[in-house]
Amino acid sequence: MALKIAIQGTKGSNHHQVAMDYYGNDIDLVECMSFDALVDKLLDKTADQGIMAIENSIAGSIIPNYALVFHNNLNIIGEKYLNIYHNLMVLRGQKLEDIKEVHSHPMALLQCKEFFRDHRHIKLVEDVDTAETAKRIQENQLTNIAAIAPKVAAELYGLEIIAAGIQTIKINSTRFIVVKTKNKIWPEEEINKASVRFVLDHKRGSLATVLNVMSDCNLNLTKIQSLPVIETPWKYAFFVDVTFEKYKHYTKAKSLLEIMAEEFKVLGEYKNARTL
Repeated sequence: MALKIAIQGTKGSNHHQVAMDYYGNDIDLVECMSFDALVDKLLDKTADQGIMAIENSIAGSIIPNYALVFHNNLNIIGEKYLNIYHNLMVLRGQKLEDIKEVHSHPMALLQCKEFFRDHRHIKLVEDVDTAETAKRIQENQLTNIAAIAPKVAAELYGLEIIAAGIQTIKINSTRFIVVKTKNKIWPEEEINKASVRFVLDHKRGSLATVLNVMSDCNLNLTKIQSLPVIETPWKYAFFVDVTFEKYKHYTKAKSLLEIMAEEFKVLGEYKNARTL
């Protein structure tokens, strides 16, 4: 039986592309129009696993998703990096001068802002998803409207790309995490990355001490993100990603951090996708 994979967005979105890259084509896609809905599908067992964007090389962290993972006790079991290419697509036969409006996700519109400075006759309209607009153009045969979406959306919905790679910054990558309600146990020899969350005392040098422990244990800090602790003003939790060559180095650091931190939780232990 095919795995049921929840994604944010519709078929043809970047989340869909990541699902195909990570699992192959033999999956049952569960489309969700928000990350909250994606989590709900995991919790009610409509979906087996989910794919969530967590950070972008230009826009930075998608902060609400860190909180979703922690507060819903999700486990990170993998990750995938995807180079993002924004393409302008229309019904076949339409030309750039015919376009009056472009609909897409706010982030896609923002990342293509420079392209539209030279086409000021086009109105930019925010939408919930990139691929959903492409689908709507095809279903309703909408003229004078274009979508910004991945190439796979044009292929799925029979649209024509009239301008490819229109993003302002050409090197644009997003990191996606693979989550489920119960952790997948990788063999220790295959685990070389972990995501953890901890809360520290309000003492001078407490964070520096923790970072020194990680360094002394041969861990490489690849990401640190602070979020306020709800209902405790001016207190922060730290979400940290670390990579390591030997699992025993990580377990040593983990045992120390469990003692040093007020709160400590492992969010996931998995394979570092940057080495694959």
